[in-house]
Amino acid sequence: MGLKGRNIIVVGAGIGGLAAALALRARGAEVTVLEQAGEIAEVGAGLQISPNGAAVLRALGLEEALARVATPSRAVVLRDYRRAGEVLRLDLARHAPDQSFYLVHRADLIDLLTGAVRAAGIPLRLLQRVDRVTPGEVPELHLANEAQARADLVVGADGLHSRARVALNGADDPFFAGQVAWRATVPNHLDLPPEAQIFMAPGRHLVCYPLRAGRLVNIVAVQERRAWADEGWHHKDDPANLRAAFADFRGLPVALLDEVREVLLWGLFRHPVAERWQGAGVAILGDAAHPTLPFLAQGANLALEDAWVLADCLAGQADQVSALGRYQARRRDRAVRVIAAANANAWKYHFRLSPLRELGHLALRLGGAMAPARAVHQFDWIYGHDVTAPDR
Repeated sequence: MGLKGRNIIVVGAGIGGLAAALALRARGAEVTVLEQAGEIAEVGAGLQISPNGAAVLRALGLEEALARVATPSRAVVLRDYRRAGEVLRLDLARHAPDQSFYLVHRADLIDLLTGAVRAAGIPLRLLQRVDRVTPGEVPELHLANEAQARADLVVGADGLHSRARVALNGADDPFFAGQVAWRATVPNHLDLPPEAQIFMAPGRHLVCYPLRAGRLVNIVAVQERRAWADEGWHHKDDPANLRAAFADFRGLPVALLDEVREVLLWGLFRHPVAERWQGAGVAILGDAAHPTLPFLAQGANLALEDAWVLADCLAGQADQVSALGRYQARRRDRAVRVIAAANANAWKYHFRLSPLRELGHLALRLGGAMAPARAVHQFDWIYGHDVTAPDR
């Protein structure tokens, strides 16, 4: 059916917004992307692109480009924070050889998507901060520079503080999740293998994996605490605070944290999944619809899924109202389920009571030893979900 002649504005040039612009343009829509920043730049951070997200990039014709800038991940390894050896190894290369798992620098993925957007002739306008979205048969955007813009559809891919989300749902009341996270990158002097390693401790965990052909290591370190830190990714902290919070760790984490010279800290907040993902001439996706805590590495992957499904639904039905209703029906329950699984992962990583920790780690070891393939495939309902498949 296609979207030829449909005028669509995408608000936000993050992963979800850029992917949505490409998917909509491929179906014939006239798309414009508005971004509030003065340049397309991302903080230094890593992402894990799992097969469900890679499927969207493949369908957009971008997986080969992704493979050039990303590192294929061969395993996820759970470890104790003080003891040598593995608690559980999820051997992706052996037990999921037909699935694509990538470790990629966020800036590299943004550059890849931005290049594709520009190559497709999609206007990408910077310094366009949206103050208000007014839904309607012809929705309106009210910009900070007092300009207005109209379109047949406004897609809010504008993140945690989405104006489009507010227009559809009103303001929500996020609450501090009792956790903060530090994020840093350091040189890969230790020649870490291409796998994600998770060091589990009472009330804390640390994740590390290599980026950029093994030249860098991405570090994400999470700590439970009562005091809160501001939400957002751009708050600088003293590396000494990070090292102090993980001072009782042993082995690899100590060596990595000794290398940290710059670190960002952010408070983790829980926002409810939006009740309404669509309304009169407006739709939302990614963090605007379902902010996700980073304990299953699914934030970017869910945003990619949203982008594809939104374009697919719009192209499949001439009536935009019905198409947007179908988009929400296809996406909301899955997002709720994935987010619940991510929240549960944090609890599993952070066992505090010694007997419970020992029993939990023993169960993981036995499960991995007796049924290693089953351990790998426990999340097939996430990773094997291909929104680009015709039967979806």
